[in-house]
Amino acid sequence: MQTQVTFRHFKGNHPELHSTAEELAANFMKFNDKITSTKVEFTNSNEKIVEFIVHVQGAVLVAKEASDDFHKSLNSASDKMIRQLQKQKRIK
Repeated sequence: MQTQVTFRHFKGNHPELHSTAEELAANFMKFNDKITSTKVEFTNSNEKIVEFIVHVQGAVLVAKEASDDFHKSLNSASDKMIRQLQKQKRIK
């Protein structure tokens, strides 16, 4: 599975967020083994926005969350994606 992490409107490097996002994306394989790629986008605007875009065989799943902290947004978006992956696996 390919994983791409993108930071928008950021200054500097953020290795902690990058590694956490990659770990969570790798964890998605436990819930659906048909994942081909995952994209994680961090956007730093008025709110801290995290978006997971997961390509599963036959579908594209999106989970987006905004809050005042990137870690909160990351965990909430990850939980949303896990629910979608479980639902997608039950449907197929």
